[in-house]
Amino acid sequence: MNGAQSLIRTLVDAGVDVCFSNPGTSEMHFVAALDTAPEMRGVLGLAEGVVTGAADGYARIAGKPAATLLHLGPGLGNGLANLHNARRANTPVVNVIGDHATYHKRYDAPLESDIEAVAGSLNGWVRRSESTADVGADAAAAVAAAQDAPGRVATLILPADISWGDGGRPCPPIPPRTAKPVNEATVKSVAEVLRTGEPVALLLGGDACRETGLRAASRIAEATGAKPFIETFPGRLERGAGVPAIERLGYLAEQVAYQLDGTRHVIVAGTRPPVSFFAYPGKASDLVPEGAQVHTLAAVEDDVVGALEDLAELVAAGTEPVLAQPQRPELPSGELTAQNWVQVIGALLPEQAIISDEANTSGLLLPGATAGAPRHDVLTLTGGAIGQGMPVATGAAIAAPDRPVINLESDGSALYTISALWTQARENLNVTTVILNNRAYAILRMELQRVGAEGSGPKAKSLLDLSPPELDFVKISEGLGVPATRATTAEELAEQFSRALTEPGPHLIDAAIPPLL
Repeated sequence: MNGAQSLIRTLVDAGVDVCFSNPGTSEMHFVAALDTAPEMRGVLGLAEGVVTGAADGYARIAGKPAATLLHLGPGLGNGLANLHNARRANTPVVNVIGDHATYHKRYDAPLESDIEAVAGSLNGWVRRSESTADVGADAAAAVAAAQDAPGRVATLILPADISWGDGGRPCPPIPPRTAKPVNEATVKSVAEVLRTGEPVALLLGGDACRETGLRAASRIAEATGAKPFIETFPGRLERGAGVPAIERLGYLAEQVAYQLDGTRHVIVAGTRPPVSFFAYPGKASDLVPEGAQVHTLAAVEDDVVGALEDLAELVAAGTEPVLAQPQRPELPSGELTAQNWVQVIGALLPEQAIISDEANTSGLLLPGATAGAPRHDVLTLTGGAIGQGMPVATGAAIAAPDRPVINLESDGSALYTISALWTQARENLNVTTVILNNRAYAILRMELQRVGAEGSGPKAKSLLDLSPPELDFVKISEGLGVPATRATTAEELAEQFSRALTEPGPHLIDAAIPPLL
């Protein structure tokens, strides 16, 4: 058994049975070794951002890591944006990065780079295999490290000669470190804050955004009057009829200021205190209201769900959660707008859907339109690095092939990783992509005003405009193997969306809407 074979066998034995790949020369023995492990599914992405984003989406739904296979430092660099999003989502990912053979590195070949430095920027786990005999143990350690609570990116660097060398030995799985329980004293201290009668905000993140945590938070809110909120960009949020409908904190600092107005205490559970997404002249970065106290019930690495349930037993014994009732908007009619396209989605969203949401400014009204829709999951842009939506949808569809995946995608963000459509076609994935095509970087138009950039003229505005030439997403999609249609009215979107959901395989709808902002 060579090093690559021992690596793949170790991954499979540890439950990592999907590898999203964009390989190069130094990874060829890994590629060949895939045929020695029929349990491992290899999925090709045409760009590294698709590979890393798909691994993120897969793990958010599967609850376990996938592997990526990337080519040297530049391959890792190309995939870094979606690894950044995975880091912010606390997603477990196992990166396998091929490198030059150990004896070749001193020649400074064109693709030589400092892989450790690039991988280190992710604040995860990094190791270089130094011998073929150690590859199995290194792989087992990588899988465990990726799954250490709350989840992180683990990068294993595999030199080519270590990969092709003989003497590889698989290693049994290593148990990861589980989430730490929150001590009783902390729970009691937070309970006392809730009993003061002063205005309290309860901010939820991580696993608290799943049903069990949401139910506990709703009980606490009902019994104490605390206002519960979801962090602005949760990695995975369960919502819909039968689940407490808890409001997310807004993206804009002004929204958060309104939501938290009058709050005297902010209790954080599974996340961090809120901060402004960007700095703005003359405005605060810290969004905790002035004079309010912050109390940490559970840090991101803690058992936040257990802490919330313990807290609920102290302050809300016998109180039932408030659940969203089944309710759908009426199907709208007329020309598509930023206001009515979300009503179409809310009216037609299928049972157990997974929404990969990168609608950005076009999706500001989406939560309200889908709160009473059938139960569904929402995967959001956790790290703000656009180009996530299509790859995350791809990985989610592989993790849950029996669930419909809906990718709500802004036009500008789509162009970063649109080759994910090719992977969806190749794998025959049930992904329906709706492109919100307003022909602009609308969010940047808004930010141009918000940062106080004075005197912006035609040169500045042209950098935020996606036409001319007009982008033909129907032709682009069809060229990548995904059937596509174009909708300009609510009726057309409803008909095309309904049809796409009933037909197997991927589909794309180019929805023409004016900018909301």
